[in-house]
Amino acid sequence: MTDRSTVAVVGAGFSGVLTAVRLLLAPDGPRVVLIERGPRFGRGAAYSSASPHHLLNVRAINMSAFAEQPSHFLDWLGRTGLADQGQAFVTRDRYGQYLQSILRRAAGSGQNRLVLEHDEVKRLAREGEAWRLELAVGKTVKADAVVLALGNLPPPLPDAADPALARSRRYAADPWAWDPAAAPADGEVLILGSGLTAIDIALSVHAARPLARMVALSRHGLLPRRHGETIQPLAAEGPSPAGSPADVLGEVRAAARDDWRGAIDALRPHVNTIWRGWRLAQRRSFLRHLRPWWDVHRHRMAPSVADQIDDLQRRGLLEVAAGRVRRLTADGGGVHAAWSPRGGGALIERDFAVAVNCTGPRADLAACGEPLIETLMADGLIRADDCALGLDVDSRSRAIGRDGEPSPTLFAIGPIARGRLFEVTSVPDIRIQAAECAAAVLESLASHSSSGPAGARQEGDRTLGELSTFLTQSIDELNVELASLKFARRVRNAWELRGRRSAFAEIVLWLDAHRGK
Repeated sequence: MTDRSTVAVVGAGFSGVLTAVRLLLAPDGPRVVLIERGPRFGRGAAYSSASPHHLLNVRAINMSAFAEQPSHFLDWLGRTGLADQGQAFVTRDRYGQYLQSILRRAAGSGQNRLVLEHDEVKRLAREGEAWRLELAVGKTVKADAVVLALGNLPPPLPDAADPALARSRRYAADPWAWDPAAAPADGEVLILGSGLTAIDIALSVHAARPLARMVALSRHGLLPRRHGETIQPLAAEGPSPAGSPADVLGEVRAAARDDWRGAIDALRPHVNTIWRGWRLAQRRSFLRHLRPWWDVHRHRMAPSVADQIDDLQRRGLLEVAAGRVRRLTADGGGVHAAWSPRGGGALIERDFAVAVNCTGPRADLAACGEPLIETLMADGLIRADDCALGLDVDSRSRAIGRDGEPSPTLFAIGPIARGRLFEVTSVPDIRIQAAECAAAVLESLASHSSSGPAGARQEGDRTLGELSTFLTQSIDELNVELASLKFARRVRNAWELRGRRSAFAEIVLWLDAHRGK
């Protein structure tokens, strides 16, 4: 790229940092403007905690930021004086330091192509073929392509909550912005939710107030399961389970009879293929009936964390309740909660000193309260996916607008894109999407910077461009249709690893074979 393009990456958590790093590592790549509104680059919500009690829920051996360098994180730990940590669950703070070191190194080797903007993007709009980003301080950034790496949006106010509760200091809307040390010295703590965030908050409350009693309330009352004491080697990768959610569940149950953790881990490489192969009604059925059980088995606690949670429950300091919240109001100096127990029974009503919302990220983009997302939605530049899990994107991570067409230069990555890539909330998954997204950005920039009008391009390049659009829009359908054929994996691998020409060759072979039938 002789005339260097500019890519703006909005959000500098794991998703944004890894995408920026991939762009900076590209030879003669674009200038990258990395924009972060939080206090520190490279941290995001997941790795901003300095608490020694907040551990990763994946072992260090699986936490390399680069899939092609599986020991990258372990090597970094060794250089910082922490050797032989492959089986360990290190702190979130330590991993945040690792990400910052990667960003610093990439910036140093990126020919001064990295610009850090510590600000919030309020509006994003088209300006000719480029983009204009308006920052909170009034500054404007122009870019040829934009990557939205917004992470998880804060959880919404529960439906049964009094709107006035949101303004009360006894309600923590964002668990990561709440300081347990500032909680009232007396009274119980209500934790809304019982997933991994709720676990971290329970440990933080206990560290700040060792005798505080807590209630973790969720619809099903399920806690994350614990990891095994050691990681077990996976069996050779087999074929992807196929069929409806019930069919896949049956296969997983059969495989889990001897080792449920191994069965879940073996399914992981196939999850996104299974998800994309389901019809919309099947996806919604999974979300309604099976997702809570999948989450607690898939996203597990470190053994030492599970031991602490077990101890809190034995001592009566942590109660896990299953039920549906019917009323949540600010009451005097605290919070009054009422819920219907799961399985039936009389309404339970209790008073708490404070309530902390750990119910999970908001999915309703239209009412998320984020100016950037709301303006993009209003302008028709993005839309929600069909399952209302996040933004709708195509196979190249390009944002799909109201008209159903993907933008050639607007991308979305990470948890905000979970509607298409269901398993895109943890490092082993996001690192792959970041590499693919960066490659798609570079390809888009190259196609936009090619000389001459479209009519002057060579016929072969025009044909490949049209094929690229076709494959981008249809790769999922092709993958589903070819799922039972031996070369299905070759088609997808060719598209994702070697590019459109290789994918074209595989499709041509398939077409030639079927013409003769």
